[in-house]
Amino acid sequence: MSLFDHEARQFKFDVLREVSKRSFEGKLNEDTCDEVANLLIPGKRADFRCCIYKEKEIIRQRTRMAMGKPPVPVEHENKRQIVRVIDAACDGCSIHKIQVTDNCRKCMAKACLSACKFDAIHMGNDHAFIDYDKCKECGACKNACPFNAIVETQRPCMKSCPVDAISMGESGLAEIDEEKCINCGACQAKCPFGAIEDMSWMVDVIEELKKGTEMYAIFAPAMQGQFDNATLPQVMEGIRQLGFRDVYEAAIGADAVAWYEKEDAKKHKAEGKKITTSCCPAFVNMAKQHFPTVYENNVSHMVSPMVATSRYLKKQYPGAKTVFIGPCVAKKQEVQDNDVDYCLTFEELGAMFVSKHISPENVTAREGDTASVHGRNFSIGGGVSKAVVEALKENDDETITAQYADGSAECKKALLMMKVNRFQADVLEGMACQGGCICGPATIENGMKVKAKMAKENLPLKDKTIASTLEAFDFSDIDLHH
Repeated sequence: MSLFDHEARQFKFDVLREVSKRSFEGKLNEDTCDEVANLLIPGKRADFRCCIYKEKEIIRQRTRMAMGKPPVPVEHENKRQIVRVIDAACDGCSIHKIQVTDNCRKCMAKACLSACKFDAIHMGNDHAFIDYDKCKECGACKNACPFNAIVETQRPCMKSCPVDAISMGESGLAEIDEEKCINCGACQAKCPFGAIEDMSWMVDVIEELKKGTEMYAIFAPAMQGQFDNATLPQVMEGIRQLGFRDVYEAAIGADAVAWYEKEDAKKHKAEGKKITTSCCPAFVNMAKQHFPTVYENNVSHMVSPMVATSRYLKKQYPGAKTVFIGPCVAKKQEVQDNDVDYCLTFEELGAMFVSKHISPENVTAREGDTASVHGRNFSIGGGVSKAVVEALKENDDETITAQYADGSAECKKALLMMKVNRFQADVLEGMACQGGCICGPATIENGMKVKAKMAKENLPLKDKTIASTLEAFDFSDIDLHH
């Protein structure tokens, strides 16, 4: 049975599973890419592409990425670029943005010819055609056509990118401008061919586990509801069975971040300045790379819950290593700048479970201290600012106003408003993924289903305060600033 409706995502998962299995068994070698390709694409008939050779090459490149290598060998690799194009898979999209369809009647008005300022439209025997050597893709002909016979088609990856980091190279393949890219994964989620994927550290983590390294897993609150009917404690036990020493909620760090973030929010308000949250790495990247003055003046200096929890654990267990597990690919870049050693996605964790024959919903769970609902709701759009407001309320403090930017497009608008001093609220919460982390590019389950499961499982914690989390987990002597 397939885990995903999206066949490209299912192939990705199958590749991750096979690489995980071989890594645990110590069977990764130079022939692994061919072995996985022949296993997943048996026979000699192509089902998805032009030929069996292209299908197998795509699997080979996917396998390299699952093993932590770029899809094709490169001389100088930028390790910080997490989102990569699989060239072999990127060939099914329309090359031309402006196209004449069969609806063209070769009408007498010829409004398209009059509208084109570049002499790029000409009349053939049956309909108009475009000289793409002259076409500037301005869309004037499309707007002028009374029959709507000229259409504008934008590649899904280009359309989804909020910072215009994707272009079409001379070969017609997608190219990523690494100076602009914020590693949000929007293009990865929207590509219908699975031609854009994230680099994996799964093999590195497995090798550490096999060596017996003292490793602690930190999981994002969006974990709830990702693995069938398994409860959160069951998933945690499943992670321990992979070889981790123990497992902790990043929501613990979220409670700490919310508690101390309130002080920064109060300080900014007293100074007449706005403040943004800093939990979503893609949102922070957007501010840093595309709105540097806002980043300098308004972005919170608080670390993310992931980093806060890792700092707590490394103080408790000196010399230990930490691994974050979440729905976000931008976190793989964030860990390179902070006190976290590795990052896995839910997809990669799921592949590790399957390869080790671990079914979380069938394990016996153990109970322990938990975070508050407010910390766990960091994964839901609007949850971060609500937690800060709750922290102020618990402390009998002043109130602040907050605005939530849902998705990268809204984030961009809000940052622009802040740049020109027209942002009205005290706090801007930005989430690059619409709906929040529960809708991240590396999730397994539908975001709305996850939200419903979270609400049900978290109901017993409805009266738990943020302050009570900090009584169980003492962050008072841990620096939570960048």
